[in-house]
Amino acid sequence: MKKLAHIAFALLASLSTLKAQESPKEEDFYKIVTPPIPEGIILEVGGLTTLPNGSLAISTRRGEVWIVDNPTSRTPYFRKFATGLHEILGLAYKEGALYCAQRGELTKLVDKNGDGKADVYETVYAWPLSGHYHEYSFGPKLAPDGSFFVSGNVAFGDEEWWRGESRVPGRGWIFHITNDGKFEPYATGVRSPAGISMLNGELFYTDNQGDWMGTGAIFQVKKGGFMGHPAGLKWAGLPNSPVKLTEKQFFAERDNRQHRNAQDRAIKPENTMGEEPQFLYQLKQKYDMVQLPAVWLPYGVHGVSTAELILDDTKGNFGPFTGQVFVGDQGQSNIMRIVMEKVKGEYQGASIGFRSGFQSGVLRMAFDKDGSMFVGETNRGWGSAGDANQGLQRLVWNGKMPFEMYTVKAQPDGFEIEFTMPVDRKSAEDLDSYKVSSYLYKHYPVYGSPQINLEDVKIAGVKVSDDNKKVRIVLDGMKQYYVHKISLEGVRSATNSWSLVHPDAYYTLNNIPDGDKLKVSDLKTTRSGKAQASVSAEPAKEHVSPDGKGKATPAKAGAAAKTPTWEEVKPLLAKNTCLACHAPDKKVVGPSYADVAKRKYSNEKIVELIYAPKPENWPDYATPMAPMPQVPKAEAVKIAAWINSLAK
Repeated sequence: MKKLAHIAFALLASLSTLKAQESPKEEDFYKIVTPPIPEGIILEVGGLTTLPNGSLAISTRRGEVWIVDNPTSRTPYFRKFATGLHEILGLAYKEGALYCAQRGELTKLVDKNGDGKADVYETVYAWPLSGHYHEYSFGPKLAPDGSFFVSGNVAFGDEEWWRGESRVPGRGWIFHITNDGKFEPYATGVRSPAGISMLNGELFYTDNQGDWMGTGAIFQVKKGGFMGHPAGLKWAGLPNSPVKLTEKQFFAERDNRQHRNAQDRAIKPENTMGEEPQFLYQLKQKYDMVQLPAVWLPYGVHGVSTAELILDDTKGNFGPFTGQVFVGDQGQSNIMRIVMEKVKGEYQGASIGFRSGFQSGVLRMAFDKDGSMFVGETNRGWGSAGDANQGLQRLVWNGKMPFEMYTVKAQPDGFEIEFTMPVDRKSAEDLDSYKVSSYLYKHYPVYGSPQINLEDVKIAGVKVSDDNKKVRIVLDGMKQYYVHKISLEGVRSATNSWSLVHPDAYYTLNNIPDGDKLKVSDLKTTRSGKAQASVSAEPAKEHVSPDGKGKATPAKAGAAAKTPTWEEVKPLLAKNTCLACHAPDKKVVGPSYADVAKRKYSNEKIVELIYAPKPENWPDYATPMAPMPQVPKAEAVKIAAWINSLAK
């Protein structure tokens, strides 16, 4: 009996030790706080800005502006400042007045008599609208000289709801409103530019996945720049346009590339470019005004509806990431951390996870004077992982240091990772602690893109710095223009053996730096044998093939009769970005797979609906599903069979 008791005690002690050594998660460092909101106030937040006196100004999609005094206290005071405006999707403060971007104008709001309410609603500039529901206007953002920038969403096609159109000037553009109230078109090629931002005096914006946008992305905006979506080129020939690329040139160059590829294949059939896909970097090689994303955000992993960028200027009050950038995502209700650098005159960098679990779609962010981050949220008509329709929350750092990748920087032969705390040298010198893969996105008129040419990148060796704070990862071949996914699942911290809170970084490599490469003799090449799963083991990667189409892995004989398991189908759902909008047993942006199974569609019908969705079949879901022609047929068949297995 005593022996059994001793064994039980030892087992409990070992379990307690394991629990104590468990690596902390996001919520162990950053707490989400929900302030009390008075009954009757609906905060579908479209804009946030912190005022000089510490109050918080909030604009809403319902056309109201609220001022919140003492916003971080237990009893914040809400007062309505303005009302009757049209879907305000941005707010800025300048010289005692608030400025907002309504659907069709930049408006100045002034409290003249000091009673806490706006007396003057002044039109600074009004731009044209066609009346299409999707012609949102985002901003304004203050330029260093006090002028304003605004971005204009495209309209959608009448038959294909996801196909972007510019029906009036300004749609698909970022435009400038000067200090004397004049309108200047500034740059075009944008689709759904929900996150226009000014970072250290430079203009950036975020775009959303859709036609001509393979996934969400962060762009620096330069005057006369073109970011890839052709709708706005309709107005490039206007007298005051700085964009020197026309619709005719855009589509002619696309046709020329297809023709050249076809000729090349005739001469060298083994060539693998093909008619499709084409890539944005190819257009840049022809036209200098084309701007590549500084950072591609992997769809369904780091969001589905990219929102605002915000610079951490808190001087350490929000954690160790001062000077870095955070980006919100409306669809997945989360926030990512962005690490950027300039290489050969262009921005590039990595997207790293940061904090998930917000109650609604993250659209706007603003730092309080105490260093905490206010998060403005909404999901009406847009859908989000957080199922509340609206919200104002606050993200607070508890002062503890998370184990994270602090920076990721490109090197001539790989990448250098700096950490927030020293790494365990044994784990960091083990090549099996790492995995690197690379891929591209298509530039074509289909909703979104799968990862193209996805493959493993061989790691030649690593070098850990003397202070154990940095690791150089040397690769056997880097690929310009490709996204490099860098996974550090096996790296541990030195003092407590923690794993990284976020072990994956997605680095967009626009340029490979010049400089000295490490010598082979400087590298560690040991392997523990605890290798991670290989990218090449994932089923049915899409590669550029001679006929220009992705080739799916052929199904084995008899495989069609067997119902796939969750473990078999999950990589397919992840690869094809299905998990961004659907989950097995709960509503996300779209219905759960269990609910789809209840409809008792045949497998063939589900495959048909993957390629040609019918939003009218799901009237309770405000965000229609886009066609997914890029899903290989063999994978669609497996997904359909698995969905229907949930009804059994």
